[in-house]
Amino acid sequence: MEAMEGELGSAFTKAIDTILAASGRVIISGMGKSGHVGRKIAATLASTGTPAHFVHPGEASHGDLGMIQPDDVILAMSWSGESSELADIIAYAERDQVTLIAITSQAESTLGKGADICLALPRAKEACPNGLAPTTSTTMQLALGDALAVALLESRGFTSQDFRRYHPGGKLGAQLRQVRAVMHTGDRLPLIRSGMPMSEAVLTISAKGLGCVIVTKADGTLAGLVTDGDLRRHMAPDLLGRSVDDIMTQSPKTVSPDTLIAEALEIMESRKISSLLVVEGARPVGLIHILDLLRIGAA
Repeated sequence: MEAMEGELGSAFTKAIDTILAASGRVIISGMGKSGHVGRKIAATLASTGTPAHFVHPGEASHGDLGMIQPDDVILAMSWSGESSELADIIAYAERDQVTLIAITSQAESTLGKGADICLALPRAKEACPNGLAPTTSTTMQLALGDALAVALLESRGFTSQDFRRYHPGGKLGAQLRQVRAVMHTGDRLPLIRSGMPMSEAVLTISAKGLGCVIVTKADGTLAGLVTDGDLRRHMAPDLLGRSVDDIMTQSPKTVSPDTLIAEALEIMESRKISSLLVVEGARPVGLIHILDLLRIGAA
């Protein structure tokens, strides 16, 4: 975005520093389509470590100004900068010395001049053929809001684990859980000792129903993995009499119990495998199957 290289860029940096220094929340307000975009920006900020909520400018004039405290930062949005509904918020910010950041295309507008920091977007034409319906303008507002959220989360050192705290539900929440939450352990693990015949491996695969058998050394550390795919690839009259060591995949792909499910799923999809070993200290401690990820809604 070329505009970020000029005055908008310096104002953007100042806005980030101001929000980071504030002990309160980011209060977002806007009317019409700007308000709809504002609600989305508030939700994105709140979910990425910056406490924020939306205050409707009309309701603000009828008591909701009480939701805005001196240690908050107001982010007011109006493409023209002349939305009359924002007048009371602008006046309130000045009177109670609440920092006001504006997102507008008119730096010389009432909102632009009343703000402590003005994020002035380029005055681009709307994509609407009549040049009237907010389209280009709302897209730029949304992009700038997302840029604020990303810059803030990076500045705060916001991690995927922090993200999970605010997204425990749905597919995203499932993917942000750790592998240890869904892996098969203990008696459910299809374990077999190195040197055993393939006939024992086939029985173990069938009994455990996870499509593979984990081969361990005498000291309990991982030796390899035999999958039902390996059985098909090595199918021959003498298969059941051969040793698992002849058939197993040595050094199979593994993850730790703390691995995020999203990362485990990416490994399984990229390698086109249905099972993934979980190892701790060179010892197999768990196994996850693609069906487990489907069951919890992560895949």
